[in-house]
Amino acid sequence: MKKSKNILTEKEMELVSLLMADCQSTGDIQSKLKRLFAGTIEAMLEVEMDEHLGYDKHSVVGNNSGNSRNGYNHKTVVSDYGEASIAIPRDRNGEFEPQILAKRQVRTDEIEQKILAMYSKGMSQRDIEDSVRGIYGADVPQTTISKITDKILPEVNEWQNRPLEAIYPIIYFDGIFFKSRKDNQIINKCVYTVLGIGMDGYKEILGIWISENEGASFWASVCSDLKKRGVSDILIACHDNLKELSEAINAVFPHTKQQLCIVHQIRNSTKFVQFKDRKAICADLKKIYGAVNLDDAEYALEEFREKWNPKYPSILRSWDNNWAELTTFFNYPEEIRYLIYTTNAVEAYHRMVRKFTKTKPIFPTDDSIRKVIFLSTKEISKKWTMPVRSWGLAHCQIMIYFEDRFTA
Repeated sequence: MKKSKNILTEKEMELVSLLMADCQSTGDIQSKLKRLFAGTIEAMLEVEMDEHLGYDKHSVVGNNSGNSRNGYNHKTVVSDYGEASIAIPRDRNGEFEPQILAKRQVRTDEIEQKILAMYSKGMSQRDIEDSVRGIYGADVPQTTISKITDKILPEVNEWQNRPLEAIYPIIYFDGIFFKSRKDNQIINKCVYTVLGIGMDGYKEILGIWISENEGASFWASVCSDLKKRGVSDILIACHDNLKELSEAINAVFPHTKQQLCIVHQIRNSTKFVQFKDRKAICADLKKIYGAVNLDDAEYALEEFREKWNPKYPSILRSWDNNWAELTTFFNYPEEIRYLIYTTNAVEAYHRMVRKFTKTKPIFPTDDSIRKVIFLSTKEISKKWTMPVRSWGLAHCQIMIYFEDRFTA
């Protein structure tokens, strides 16, 4: 049998013995621990007051010292043990600044971390309020929960403006929509995400940008922001033909190769296809993007044109207009093709974000969206502990095909 991992010191065993003698149930233990918590905090505050005044309580050294104890203030503190009333010593000169429990602090750091953890998991403020009341027996109103979560906004801004690597081999662009309030109306806000794969092969969210409308100026600001934060070169940019994004990338990173998402292209191609033709069209489209090389892909495209153009001319029109950026991946070996032919990497990230936010149908402000996305990203990125698949081979090929970009 496995031994218990809870190895206690001699003093801790003494405390356990005292609890065993006085407690008959887990409720009794919880109540006793709450009193011990409050008593320990009060004892530490008394020590802080002694250090502040320079003499012990009731010591004659304090006579005519110019400052002395002046009773207590009381406040209720919420902790893992629930609500506890704490007596805070005060001095006559009002100079005492407690450290273990700062002025105006009514919650321990642990309870705030738990509230942030619940918020990051997608729980609403009402649900958090009910959970804290049910678990800890403490009332933390929604306005207080909002103030606690607002404390991370400086961290969000710091994360959004942090320095980035100089070169990213692959970057993905995509957006996810949320409903938000504006001027007493419910509108759609799009959170645009930039996910990069660094030279080490690890995924990283480079930033998020919120906008009601996309366009040349918006995408130019996003690309300029990346450049200001240290990105000097992007080797390959993958996206789903977002409006005017290609032009913005070319303007800021003129040497970047662009690949449109094949999966999105197929979805758009079959959107208005009759059900009876859909299977055959998908099979013929696969001959195009699944070709061995660009020549075979062009041949398959012409075969598709002869067969389907009379009935579905819009499909060929879309492929013809975007052919150059749809076929970029044919210039590279299989290890790189696998990484760039679709934006699935950033879409998978958005699917995980949606799991965290599914209980929040409407966000009151842009800041509330930023907070949830940031906390969700922190949780999601904990699982990104390995480089992307076959990165060793892909890295070798990247160093060969983009050799001039690393020596320039």
